[in-house]
Amino acid sequence: TKDLIRFGPFDAAPCSDAELDDLDFDRMTGFIRRARGARQLPLDENTAPEALLKHLDLLNKGQLTNAAILLFGKAPQRFLLSSEIKCAHFHGTEVAKPIPSYQVYKGTVFDLVDQAADFVLSKINRWIGTRAESVQAPRIYEIPEEVITEAIVNAVVHRDYTDNGSVQVMLFADRLEVWNPGRLPPPLTLEELRVPHRSVPGNPLLANAMYLAEYIERMGTGTLDMIRRCADAGLPEPEFEVAGSFVTRIRRKAPAGQPVSPTRRDSEVSEIRGKPVTTPEVSPEATARVTGQVTGQVTGQVTGQVTDEIIRMIAAFHGDHTRKELQSTMNLKSRENFESRYLKPAIEAGYVTLTIPDKPNSPLQKYRLTDKGNAIITNLKSSNEKQ
Repeated sequence: TKDLIRFGPFDAAPCSDAELDDLDFDRMTGFIRRARGARQLPLDENTAPEALLKHLDLLNKGQLTNAAILLFGKAPQRFLLSSEIKCAHFHGTEVAKPIPSYQVYKGTVFDLVDQAADFVLSKINRWIGTRAESVQAPRIYEIPEEVITEAIVNAVVHRDYTDNGSVQVMLFADRLEVWNPGRLPPPLTLEELRVPHRSVPGNPLLANAMYLAEYIERMGTGTLDMIRRCADAGLPEPEFEVAGSFVTRIRRKAPAGQPVSPTRRDSEVSEIRGKPVTTPEVSPEATARVTGQVTGQVTGQVTGQVTDEIIRMIAAFHGDHTRKELQSTMNLKSRENFESRYLKPAIEAGYVTLTIPDKPNSPLQKYRLTDKGNAIITNLKSSNEKQ
């Protein structure tokens, strides 16, 4: 009976039946690599898995903790089913059918954050400027990327994992809402989220690891950063409330000179399964008209062949790029997620090629668009110019 009684945070409790072989050792090595560069983690990449687990306090009397599985598990949801994230994009301003896009994401907490943030970024308006001041063209989303990521990270790190509900990310025509099971940990109040406050993580082991991987700052500044970045972007302040679950609500920016039109927006977005694509030469005005649209010849060429991820991959190219440059441009933190969902599918589909094909692991390796990939960009520009 005493084994069923838990003392302390959920993430520090033993994960029943989980063994060392249930962890992804390559992912653990990748974590060390990132944490060494970001936070000076005093471990090298040859560190044994057990040593990393001990360093991060992810063992409870020799048994893997829930945090260990959530951070590095091969299949975390096999042990903790409700740790998945559900993402939905709705036509209008209410939860109602039809639902243009609905995804249930599984994986580690790092995977969940990356996938859910990418889901939202793929559905909202984006403007790309010129490269007059930098090698990389600046990107501006209607909701700042950092605000979206912070809201999702907060939900994953602070949620109540004993609740059978899952984190829900819902994008409406006028707002983004992120719901996570649980309430504010005492003594925090909703009012204190808008002023400087201390960090009170409900899952301190998860928070520590995500801090080391540079997903959070662990200083209680997350909500303040969201408020500031929304103000800088000309958006209303985020709204926080507790309604059974903890809710973060972020208002969207309407296109210049007009309110957001759910009907107009989603009829455009549906043409390529909800993926906004823009190019450096497209003006903000044109982008606002055609965001999410690949029409005419392009649609005929790629229907059934190009996934949302490949479209976003193609839009990130401005010449030859290294893997790190592409991953940075797309604001994806997880190398594994980037390679498995974006780079490899684009290469296999023939839209991207290696500059040194005979030496795929060369440190000088770069990637470029093929004629097939360039055709999508060319036809998109042509389509935009006719708008």
